[in-house]
Amino acid sequence: MLSTILGAAGDAAETEEELNPLIPHTAEIIISAVVFLLIFFLLKKIVIPMFEKAYAERTAAIEGGIEEAQAAQKEARAALEQYTAQLAGARQEAAAIREEAKEQGAQIIAELRAQAQAEAERITSTAHAQVEAERAQVLAQLKGEVGSMATALAGRIVGEVLDDSAAQKRTVERFIAELEESAN
Repeated sequence: MLSTILGAAGDAAETEEELNPLIPHTAEIIISAVVFLLIFFLLKKIVIPMFEKAYAERTAAIEGGIEEAQAAQKEARAALEQYTAQLAGARQEAAAIREEAKEQGAQIIAELRAQAQAEAERITSTAHAQVEAERAQVLAQLKGEVGSMATALAGRIVGEVLDDSAAQKRTVERFIAELEESAN
């Protein structure tokens, strides 16, 4: 029966073939179907698995790249946090160093002021001692000069020459003592 159907279809196809140029021959349809099935089978068994494998590898590579990028981003964040912490520590250390330098500067200034004050007091006391010594020396000279002038003046007033130096000295000292008493 199949052969009769095919035979009838073949006869009808030949008749139609001659009549309709758009309908292909039965042998062409069968060969095309076999080639189509062969290509479909090859694509399904060889090419599509290769594409799927390449797709899976690419997906894995992309996912691995994303994971690596996320890991790198986490490392960068950790490094940034560490850098920020180190920077804050350095700033605190710099502030402490500045404070210490200010304290040392103030201490040095205080020490220099104390040294300058001590030096000024030493110079002042030395100057006072020197002035006192010079004053005593000048007073001694003045006493001697005033004594000799007073003796000479007294000698003129009295009309006698007072040559006795011991008497002259006693008279001058008594006269100066009286002057000092009257001044006080």
